[in-house]
Amino acid sequence: MDYLVRAMSRDGCVKASAITSRAIVERARQIHKTLPTATAALGRLLTAASMMGNLQKVDDGSLTLQIKGDGPLGTLLAVSDAVGNVRGYVTNPQVDVLEKHPGKLDVGAAVGRGMLTVIRDLRLKEPYVGSVELVSGEIAEDITDYFVESEQVPTACALGVLVGVDQSVQAAGGYLLQLLPGAPDSVIDRIEDGIAAAGAVTAQLDAGLTPEDLLRQVLPDFELEFLETTPVEYRCYCSRERVTSTLISLGRKELQEIADGGEDVHVGCQFCDTDYVFTPDQVRTLLASL
Repeated sequence: MDYLVRAMSRDGCVKASAITSRAIVERARQIHKTLPTATAALGRLLTAASMMGNLQKVDDGSLTLQIKGDGPLGTLLAVSDAVGNVRGYVTNPQVDVLEKHPGKLDVGAAVGRGMLTVIRDLRLKEPYVGSVELVSGEIAEDITDYFVESEQVPTACALGVLVGVDQSVQAAGGYLLQLLPGAPDSVIDRIEDGIAAAGAVTAQLDAGLTPEDLLRQVLPDFELEFLETTPVEYRCYCSRERVTSTLISLGRKELQEIADGGEDVHVGCQFCDTDYVFTPDQVRTLLASL
């Protein structure tokens, strides 16, 4: 079961989140039939979106992460609700494997240069939108840079996805560490030392470390208070009612052309594998309701 935890250091200097997201990323792989490089890239983005969405301060809010790069993957999108349940897609899931060296996927090259956009819907009149240029395309570094540049919050982010030889997801997860206001500069050095000593997050996940273990490994000099444990999953909110509304929005003329065509209309959800089918008679019923 995937879940995330939120914690705070007892000295009030650091807040932290960590997650195990293997099932989420594996579900995304199955839906979108991603090859390993796309699996790793989309998996990292879904993992980050889940942690960031869980930090939202409104119960019905949402958070969207969008990466538009000039690499072969194209656009990547991940959307989280306020709990941390996520959904997402990548434009080109069948990109051939790109490796920095044998066994190490080159996500940065597959993403390329471009922009990271964060959309926070806090149920206000307008959502908050912030964008930064991609630093590396490796996603964790780009998330870190976003927080520093757009929200002025010193942050450390680590994300990992391990893909097996059968292309299934063996492990996935990560952590997000942020300084709280008033924290002394010396705290940064302590965090950096802990991260360096802990090593790569993918190896930690593959060794079976839990989200709690991850935070204890990277913050060994801090006494942590765990505040919340939340189960999370890959979850799409599409429905036939929403798809029907989308069809209606096409207008009377286009609906009439669809009905006159005499063939079923298939509307697939971009986030999941659901296929909504509307017969010509059902389209005529929609027309009659306008």
